[in-house]
Amino acid sequence: MIKRYLKHSTLAVVLFLASGINSIAQEVPSPKSHFGFDIGDNYQLANYSQTEAYFKKLAASSKRVKLVDIGKTEEGRSQYMLIVTSPENHKNLEKYKGISQKLARAEGLTDQEARTLAQQGKAIVWIDGGLHANETVGAHQLIQTAYNLVSRTDAETTKILDDVIILMTHANPDGQELQSDWYMREKSPEKRSLAGLPRLYQKYAGHDNNRDFFMLNLKETQNMGRQLFIEWNPQIMYNHHQAGPAGTVVAGPPFRDPHNYVFDPIILTSLDAVGAAMHNRLNIEDKPGYTQRGGSVFSTWYNGGLRTTTYFHNMVGLLTEIVGSPTPMEIPLVPSRLLPNSDSPNPVTPRKWYFKNAIDYSVSLNYAVLNYAQRYHDELLFNMFKMGKNSIDRGTKDNWSFSPQKIEAINAAAKKDKSEDGRERRSMDPKYFDEVMKDPKNRDARGYILSADQPDFTTAIRFLNALIRTGVVVQKATSAFTVEGKKYPAGSYIVKTDQAFRPHVLDMFEPQDHPNDFKYEGGPPVAPYDAAGWTLAYLMNVKFDRVLNAFDGPFQKMPLGELLKATPQPLPGASGYALSAQANESYLAVNELLKAGVEVWRNPSDGSFYVPASAGAKAALNKAEHNFGMKVAAASKPKSAVKVKPSRIALWDTYGGSMPSGWIRFIMEQYHYDVTVVYPPDIDAGKLKDKYDVLIMVGGSVPAFGNEGGRGFNPPAIENIPDEFKARMGRMTAEKSIPQLKAFLEDGGNIVTIGSATNLATHLGLPVKNALLTADGKRLSNEKFYVPGSVLSVKTDAKLAANWGLDENTDVYFDNSPVFKITSTDGKVKPLAWFDTDKPLRSGWAWGQAYLKDGVAAFEADYGKGKLYAFGPEITFRAQTHGTFKWLFNQLYK
Repeated sequence: MIKRYLKHSTLAVVLFLASGINSIAQEVPSPKSHFGFDIGDNYQLANYSQTEAYFKKLAASSKRVKLVDIGKTEEGRSQYMLIVTSPENHKNLEKYKGISQKLARAEGLTDQEARTLAQQGKAIVWIDGGLHANETVGAHQLIQTAYNLVSRTDAETTKILDDVIILMTHANPDGQELQSDWYMREKSPEKRSLAGLPRLYQKYAGHDNNRDFFMLNLKETQNMGRQLFIEWNPQIMYNHHQAGPAGTVVAGPPFRDPHNYVFDPIILTSLDAVGAAMHNRLNIEDKPGYTQRGGSVFSTWYNGGLRTTTYFHNMVGLLTEIVGSPTPMEIPLVPSRLLPNSDSPNPVTPRKWYFKNAIDYSVSLNYAVLNYAQRYHDELLFNMFKMGKNSIDRGTKDNWSFSPQKIEAINAAAKKDKSEDGRERRSMDPKYFDEVMKDPKNRDARGYILSADQPDFTTAIRFLNALIRTGVVVQKATSAFTVEGKKYPAGSYIVKTDQAFRPHVLDMFEPQDHPNDFKYEGGPPVAPYDAAGWTLAYLMNVKFDRVLNAFDGPFQKMPLGELLKATPQPLPGASGYALSAQANESYLAVNELLKAGVEVWRNPSDGSFYVPASAGAKAALNKAEHNFGMKVAAASKPKSAVKVKPSRIALWDTYGGSMPSGWIRFIMEQYHYDVTVVYPPDIDAGKLKDKYDVLIMVGGSVPAFGNEGGRGFNPPAIENIPDEFKARMGRMTAEKSIPQLKAFLEDGGNIVTIGSATNLATHLGLPVKNALLTADGKRLSNEKFYVPGSVLSVKTDAKLAANWGLDENTDVYFDNSPVFKITSTDGKVKPLAWFDTDKPLRSGWAWGQAYLKDGVAAFEADYGKGKLYAFGPEITFRAQTHGTFKWLFNQLYK
């Protein structure tokens, strides 16, 4: 009896404990129970380590959540994405992902089949946070929204979870860890500040991490790109940012013109619809201060942001920029914002603003988007199919896209035709439309061919991999073929436009034609949001043929999302090898050879590298062949060959971090250059030639002539700076820094200056001046000359060593960059590149471009025993401008 009683008692206890444990496991932990504060409490921030742990708790406690590690960050952390939906949907995630993929690709489906799939599918909605780490609302609204979706049982949440799969993605784990720890390090809450972060909140790019989404250089953007464009293809993506314009709370969709002309019009009407849902919800909840369209600077022109790249992939990309900080702040009085209008129908009045207010607004906006997706989930899925189908259809027949230049051509054709009395016609005859928009030469391309025999094929492969990472379909020729009378070798690549992501294909190959956008006739230009032109094939100097007619051949489709690799070839049997200066990968191989102790020589006639055959050379080059894929040719040692030695390279940076410098750090690592980062105190300390041979100076490093204080922001008081960062404090000044740079040059050092760093030429007293001046010596106004980020063509002198490997006509990224006039003819200052035409625009917007004619874009100058290299254009811009990397690489050897 006793044994039986004990047996039954033990079983009862076990069952009771198991039931209790199960109950605890299903109880969703609140943010306060984990972090020790509510999300939105004043003066409180969570770091990523804490956030990651909380996400893991949510996943462990709820069947509504699956936690996915989408890849490592640049600093080695796991980047997590929460998949939130109903438990029933979680059982069929692969099914719903497959439906989304099929509809996004739009291949081989009839409209009825697509409608059936849309009825069976679930809307996929992406919500991210934390991309810009100092915009702290983003990461924290993600936490609060995740908790609400996982814990709430109200009807709205339940419907959302039944019909929507939500991808909640942390966009910058490294940044949240750095920024939150920086803010929370101060024990006194009232003294906490987001300002003064000692380094970039993304290892290389900082704020530019939101400009990497067509290039996908960075690990974090690669991780997110794969989920967006390969894996899930969400119908809506929502990118949270800060801050709203002064006198408002939040700026959101729809956005101002111009929009990019290549994507589908359904994108624009969908932005109107979802934006209205977001705006309405705030108004219904008595949350004023939303502004749209002309109420903010944000547009849909640019490709390359986390939000904007999605438009070119038929996704409804949302952006909000909201006011908020863990330190309480004020909504300021801006009288011009108080009168209601169609952009801001419900203005906000001046008031105290708390972090909790911003979190509440953000959660409301998230729910507005999710509620819309729930109500119209089948429509969203079908619309994505329809946009993809439209793209395929446009790519399979003759199509003429509109652009400002074509509209100008129609007007010009009509203007030539006057009525009998000499007056212009009041209305145009359709023949002028036909003259332009039915002209066969004005058709859109059916595809692009990248020949395998181009000089820098490995860079072409890098370009194609950028396309592949964004879901573009690429084909490879399995044997030689001919198109329109031109022969191409096996191994060439083809990108056709009869695919769902045709808008992105066009945007990467074709020039952007930004309209002339002015506040009023004769007034100042309206700055584009970020850039006006960025054609990646131009910036990377990829050679391609644009084919206007239907074509085919022995083409094999590459697996979706699978990166290309150059096919290695056996080394030729020879006494030596030649590497072309035209191929960027040659420089990478040279750096590996030099590190292995192998002799490398350079041919002074064309800059090509010569490597004597040896066991070490063969080992290094075989590695290069397999890993880098550049071409190696048999060669004998050239006459007058110059031995190559690695330089000791220093790269300027500053406290807080310079994005241009960070991108060069990234490039140096990718191409295996050893570089030392130096700060203003290092330069001011002098004796630079004892440690370095080459110094790289980027925009923001050299003060303008006459600006004795130098450039930079006001960092925190030095006593509040951790010891490890104190050596970075300070600015470059004319008084202390410039004399040390002069001494470095006089002692035989070389300095490479880029962008505004070319100010150094004036400090040195070189015979150069600004070429963009009026007759009376004043700077040209923006009403006369304005070239925001665009691609221009320059002429180069291929005989000069600094230019080895570049084309005679080279495309450069120009952003109202310095342009020079050389005022001496003694030969000590030599132009490296110049504008040889009054129409150098290749892609973007160049108002008054005729002023550039004969202006010098880059030059070299002897100074003491050293040499100054000055490049006005941004030759390393965001690690995208591979076509001008050689302007840096050539200067990095002795």
